[in-house]
Amino acid sequence: MRFDDLQGWLRWQETLHPQTIELGLERIAGVWSRLQRDPMAFPVITIAGTNGKGSCAAMLESIYRAAGHCTACYTSPHLLRYNERIRLDGAEVPDAALCASFERVDRARGTSTLTFFEFGTLAALDLFMRARPDVAILEVGLGGRLDAVNILDPDVAVVTTIGMDHTSWLGNTLDRIATEKAGIFRPDRPAVVGHRAPSRALIERSETLGCDLFVLGRDFDWEDTDSGWRWFGPELVRTGLPAPTLHGIFQRDNAATVLMTISCLHPRLPVSDAHLGLGLQRTRLNGRFQIVPGPVTWLLDVAHNALAAKALAANLRTFACPGRVHAVLGVLRDKDPRAIAGPLADQVDDWYLGESADPRALPAADLQAQLGGVAAERELHICGAITEALRTAGGKAQVGDCILAFGSFTTAEAALRYTHSAAVS
Repeated sequence: MRFDDLQGWLRWQETLHPQTIELGLERIAGVWSRLQRDPMAFPVITIAGTNGKGSCAAMLESIYRAAGHCTACYTSPHLLRYNERIRLDGAEVPDAALCASFERVDRARGTSTLTFFEFGTLAALDLFMRARPDVAILEVGLGGRLDAVNILDPDVAVVTTIGMDHTSWLGNTLDRIATEKAGIFRPDRPAVVGHRAPSRALIERSETLGCDLFVLGRDFDWEDTDSGWRWFGPELVRTGLPAPTLHGIFQRDNAATVLMTISCLHPRLPVSDAHLGLGLQRTRLNGRFQIVPGPVTWLLDVAHNALAAKALAANLRTFACPGRVHAVLGVLRDKDPRAIAGPLADQVDDWYLGESADPRALPAADLQAQLGGVAAERELHICGAITEALRTAGGKAQVGDCILAFGSFTTAEAALRYTHSAAVS
């Protein structure tokens, strides 16, 4: 074996390909054909979109497990451990299994180089093929059409909300971005769109392929009731559903999208109303308006684009912090800091700007320069490292205050580690 430990494999994978990101399926499909020759013996759900992918994957995994179905789930990025990306029946795959799979991928690739994401995707699919679950849930990493997970043909393709993100890779208009997301659609198979105003590009692509298209607000929807909420779709109504444990009214849209997806696979994977409710109540997902209670309440969110920031702002308004709101912000270089901070500007009392350990992180001084008038008339602290920003905010916050850490996955990761260390110290 090339490496004896997981970290050795991961460090090496980061250096294997000359580019961090190189969209395209030719290299990875070639390696996959050598790695596995058996057809998929289980249905595959592939999820693309700008926001909501992780939430939909978590709800699908939880609901199917509540119904007694064995699940395989592949998501990215992770927050604390790489193993979070690859789960079998709700459990993270252990280091030894990951290393063994990495070795198989390494042998199968021959002289082909793979990006970090491609290597991990192949390992996940290899593990899933060996485990033979009842269903596999795959989250697209970037785009859809040329993303590594698209080497498999999904039985149901899901596209969540679409916004302006990763424009250098996907295009600088919503139609172009939507066209990339629609690349996961397959002929004559269901396509579920969890967006109330979908781009015409999505509709046209589904029509070209002859997909059974289901659009939120047109073919399925939800509404509140006295006993919870009600979902209604084609020839089916589900009533008395409990609220999803994930915070935010937009999570009802995600939950409705998940229920439509489950309906598409119902003949193969039946799920009762009771199991739906149980799965919604059991869903957990770090970094999505995650509340860490205490004398000072910490709120952690991975919001890193305009759509996600608006949803975060709506959550913060309903949370009604009794004291001051301190915001710890760290973003990556390819993001728009004004679009991320702007929706929260009128709710934040103090800003703490930091740079995470990610090599793509925007330095705090550059972040300050780009924010311009967004934080006008608010105290703004330039803290350097994101850990310094967290410590400074934690030191200034008083009982009853809230600290909101957001702007990237690495910011949420740093906040998770900081709150955990503070709790045990």
